[in-house]
Amino acid sequence: MTKVSHTSSYYAASMNTAPSRPALEGRVETDVCVIGGGFTGISSALHLAERGYRVVVLESVQVGFGASGRNGGQIVNSYSRDMDMIESRYGVDTAKALGDMAFEGNRIIRQRIERYAIACDLKDGNLFAACNDKQLQNLREHKALWERYGHQQLELLEGKSYQREIGSERYTGALLDHSGGHLHPLNLVLGQAAAVESLGGTIYEHSVVESVNHGSRVRIKTAAGEVNAAYAVVAGNAYLGNTVPELTGRTMPCGTQIVATEPLDEDTARQLLPTDRCVEDLNYLLDYYRLSADRRLIYGGGVTYGGRDPASIEAVIRPKLAQTFPALANIKIDYAWSGNFLLTLNRLPQFGCINDNVYYAQGYSGHGVTATHLAGKLIAEVLAGRNERFDAFANIPHLPFPGGHKLQVPFSALGAWYYSLRDRLGM
Repeated sequence: MTKVSHTSSYYAASMNTAPSRPALEGRVETDVCVIGGGFTGISSALHLAERGYRVVVLESVQVGFGASGRNGGQIVNSYSRDMDMIESRYGVDTAKALGDMAFEGNRIIRQRIERYAIACDLKDGNLFAACNDKQLQNLREHKALWERYGHQQLELLEGKSYQREIGSERYTGALLDHSGGHLHPLNLVLGQAAAVESLGGTIYEHSVVESVNHGSRVRIKTAAGEVNAAYAVVAGNAYLGNTVPELTGRTMPCGTQIVATEPLDEDTARQLLPTDRCVEDLNYLLDYYRLSADRRLIYGGGVTYGGRDPASIEAVIRPKLAQTFPALANIKIDYAWSGNFLLTLNRLPQFGCINDNVYYAQGYSGHGVTATHLAGKLIAEVLAGRNERFDAFANIPHLPFPGGHKLQVPFSALGAWYYSLRDRLGM
């Protein structure tokens, strides 16, 4: 029977052993309190702990409960908007600053895995697949652009040459980033959480933050306790709710859906993805997929604006999977789950500071695996007195979605329909 749940996934079923962490009780004093136990929060905590800060993490459910433990597991470089758009909209200096950091999150992930011996099924290489000739031309331009910013590990696969990597007739070509990759995302964040604790950090689970009280020291209250800290880091992303009202007006939670098939035999898996890379296409509402360590096809796609779940995840994803791999049209789906990410209007991460000692990083707009790890490093830098790189993001203006809170979902859905139509028409 298919196991369908918003809170349980293939990752939860195959996670490494993790301790059961207590909820916060009583009053705790620390240097930094991190709100959120996902990639942003745990990355920040680990970078800070490595610098000698006393760190407390408050997680409302369990480490990796949100998008960090439910995503496609793809290590994709850069941001959800590319450098040419950043340059044209925000200027050469901002583009240069962000371009210098565009491939750093990937390197941080790999350093973490090696330094702390994290078992998370790391595999190399990711592919961007073109569904029509216009998208293939976009890949040619994308390759030239990234190479201009110093990234030389790219290979353009034109015509049917992409089929050495993807056993599908759906595409017109692909761009292979040899430096990218894929992994088990929940095990990655769990491994980093263990590293935080090994350095003296403390993580409390099932500790919902009820209020953040500003002042020369920040007081963060939960139902049964309080953390008093010199600094706070807000890292709740789409699961933050209205905990910090200052951060709710310029973002929108969005849902994405993923399935995991039954395990495939070795020959079938090799036919689908001969070199075991991960793939995402270039459509506005893109599909993404990869093989797990036990040879399941993990396939995701689409967006639900506002973060609502569809009536049937399998009904949403199976047609997409079958279009890419017709031989799997009737494959058994063992797991189907959803997760929310946080979208900004300009699709760039939203960094900043409130009242001089409450820092935040959020809104990766579907490109969070690498960017969250960069964010954690930048937050540690700014607390240590080096703010130039953090400010390159913080100085980017963020506008609210058109239509305000009530109309942002239908307006965004209308825009997605328009761009999806252009994809289908090859425009």
